[in-house]
Amino acid sequence: MGSFIREEEIVQYIKELVSIPSPSGYTEEVMSHVATFMEENGISFQRTNKGALLATIKGKDDSKHRLLTAHVDTLGAMVKEIKGSGRLKLTMVGGFRWNSVEGEYCKIHTADGKTYTGTILIHQTSIHVYKNMGEIKRDEDNIEVRIDEIVKSKADTEKLGVSVGDFVSFEPRVEVTESGFIKSRHLDDKASVGILMHLIKLIKQQNITLPYTTHFLISNNEEIGYGGNSNIPQETMEYIAVDMGAMGDGQATDEYSVSICAKDSSGPYHYKLRQHLVELCKRNDIDYRVDIYPYYGSDASAAIRAGYDIIHGLVGPGIESSHAFERTHISSLKHTANLLWLYLQSELIK
Repeated sequence: MGSFIREEEIVQYIKELVSIPSPSGYTEEVMSHVATFMEENGISFQRTNKGALLATIKGKDDSKHRLLTAHVDTLGAMVKEIKGSGRLKLTMVGGFRWNSVEGEYCKIHTADGKTYTGTILIHQTSIHVYKNMGEIKRDEDNIEVRIDEIVKSKADTEKLGVSVGDFVSFEPRVEVTESGFIKSRHLDDKASVGILMHLIKLIKQQNITLPYTTHFLISNNEEIGYGGNSNIPQETMEYIAVDMGAMGDGQATDEYSVSICAKDSSGPYHYKLRQHLVELCKRNDIDYRVDIYPYYGSDASAAIRAGYDIIHGLVGPGIESSHAFERTHISSLKHTANLLWLYLQSELIK
C-alpha cells in the first residue's frame, strides 16, 4: 500500500502550481517551474516543440513502457478588443461560461512583460444605474475587464502596452481549510500535476525500481484539445491521463475518493485497464468511484484520436464545480496518489 504518501506535500505542490498564471498558450513560467523540480530530483526529461515536458524513469523492462500525463495549462482569456472606455473585451481560452468568472480578479500579461491587475465584470454591473442588470446575458459583448490603472480611453490603455492578443489569467484564490478542503481555481488539472510530482519524488527517495520504463508527460495544451496527442514513445503500451473527476447531478464522483472514468465524450476507456484499476482499489482499501462524464475529453482520448495504438485510461481526484470555483478534499488526493503508486508497480494488462 502507498504508506509513503504525504498529502501535505501534494497540497504544497498544488498551492505553488495554481499560483503561477498559465492559461493555455501562456505556460512557459509554469513549465520552467516543473522543469526545475525535475532537475532538483535528478529526473531525466526533455521539452517538446509544443512546450510540454516529458520526464522518464527507466524501469526493469525497457522494451515496454507506460505513460502517465497531467496538464498544467488552465482556463483563461485573451484581449479581444480595447474599448473606447479603455476597458477590455475578452475571448475565452478553454471551455467555461462567463458567469463562472464574473466578479473575479484577473491579471493582464502584456507582450513586453508587464502585468496589470483588473476585475472581470459585466458592463451593466451597477444596480443603481442598470435596473435590469440581473437579466443581462453574460457573453463576450457584455463581459469586460476593468483594469486597475487610470485609463479613460482606448489610447490610455494602449499607452500601458496592453494590446489585442495579450493573455488574461484568473486569480486562483487558493485556500486550505482546517477540515481538509483545498479551494482554488485551476485544480483542473494542477491537483493531478501535484500528485505526479509527489510520486516522482517518492520513487527517487525510496529508490524504487519500476517494472517498466515510465514516462510522465506534463502537457500544456489540454484545455484546447491537443495537449497529450504527441511525443508518446513508440514503446508505450499503457497511457493514463490523470485528470479531475467531474461532479454534479447524476454523477458518482465525490470529493473524497479517486474517480475512475469508464466513458466520456470520446467513448469508453479501455475496459481491462479500468478493471485492473478497480481491482487495485478493492484489494488495497482505496475509496474509488467509477463514473461517466458526458461532456469531457482528456489527453488520453486525444492520443487515441491521434492514432496511437495504446491502452488508455483516465483517473483523478474528484473536483467540485469544475471550470469554476473548484474544490477537492485531501482524502481524494490521497486515494488518487495511492492508486497510482500501486499501478506504477503493477504488471501490464494482458
